[in-house]
Amino acid sequence: MKKIEHIGIAVKDLEVSNKLFSKLFNTSNYTEEVLESEGVKTSFFKIGDEKIELLQGLNANSVISRFIKKKGEGVHHIAFEVVDIRSELIRLKEEGFELIDDIPKRGADNKLVAFIHPKSTNGVLIELCQDIVSLKKNFE
Repeated sequence: MKKIEHIGIAVKDLEVSNKLFSKLFNTSNYTEEVLESEGVKTSFFKIGDEKIELLQGLNANSVISRFIKKKGEGVHHIAFEVVDIRSELIRLKEEGFELIDDIPKRGADNKLVAFIHPKSTNGVLIELCQDIVSLKKNFE
């Protein structure tokens, strides 16, 4: 793992939260994206080299909406940038970690992503991220 890529925060209302975090960080979000397949709308802020992702569920059955119903708004996951997401998933599985995603999928902010189950990481949901541009470079 190279570095923390971002911290994901579950929010009830993305519009309200964008205003709140814009004031807090003294900057605007740089992108918003809807991921229909995940039932989520995201918004990203960049503070120096660090990023914060706000996540709002699109419906009551989305993972984010269920998370908020159970635990309330707050930190949802920590994402780590990796060089090769597929080999990292294999390595982690061999080390005994329980994977939510055996196969990476398209995520927000131009990333390929996969999650590690919090049962095997002391209750912390871990996301692995690989930039799609870097993935394409590996095959050129």
